Amino acid sequence: MIAAAAGAAIAGAGVLTYAVRGRSSSLLAPSVYKGVSTRRSIALTFDDGPSEGTPELLEILHRHGVTATFFQCGANVRRLPTITQEVAAAGHEIGNHSHTHPYLCLKGTNFILDEITRAQESIEQAASVRPKLFRAPYGVRWFGLREAQRRRGLLGVMWTAIGVDWKWTHDRVTAFLDRAARNGAIFCLHDGRTIEARPDIRVTLRAVERLLPILIDKGYHFERVSDIICPTI
Repeated sequence: MIAAAAGAAIAGAGVLTYAVRGRSSSLLAPSVYKGVSTRRSIALTFDDGPSEGTPELLEILHRHGVTATFFQCGANVRRLPTITQEVAAAGHEIGNHSHTHPYLCLKGTNFILDEITRAQESIEQAASVRPKLFRAPYGVRWFGLREAQRRRGLLGVMWTAIGVDWKWTHDRVTAFLDRAARNGAIFCLHDGRTIEARPDIRVTLRAVERLLPILIDKGYHFERVSDIICPTI
């Protein structure tokens, strides 16, 4: 009986881990991690912005004719509202990435709802757009998120591949995402570092600058998340 109980506990822990961190999991809230595979398209996404480095990223994207999705933190939006306006004006999609970028695990429903609501309000006030997409900080979901997303009309978005651009070199990030490229892929990068002011995002900038020509030469084009998952929303 002890062995059986231990086995059940391990299995339960495995299910919880998948629910919280699994990129394909929708157990705790509706979520997607890839788009349709019928188009040779990739969605670039950037988390944790806006930051002081975001305008340079916008220039790189513009140079290559690429649109992307930016999951922004409300606290950063309040600090740099004009950059959020620039992101929207350039035709990019803005998603909700919480207000202060906390881990949501072990948090109550009211805390989760407040984080999402404050970010939603900050983005709407700055850019006059209401996000339809939400990415949980660190990709960590929790109980109560389903209700919070429902109340704010949000669909969760994970990723097909994440470039570890806060840790790896730009060469490694570029090579990894090049190998991960496939129809419908959603790539996760960062134009901020949580809610840090003036973060160093040079690795991200150089990786994007190198990656885009490689993938364009391979015949890929780039879509916003809401387009690449169509007709999901």
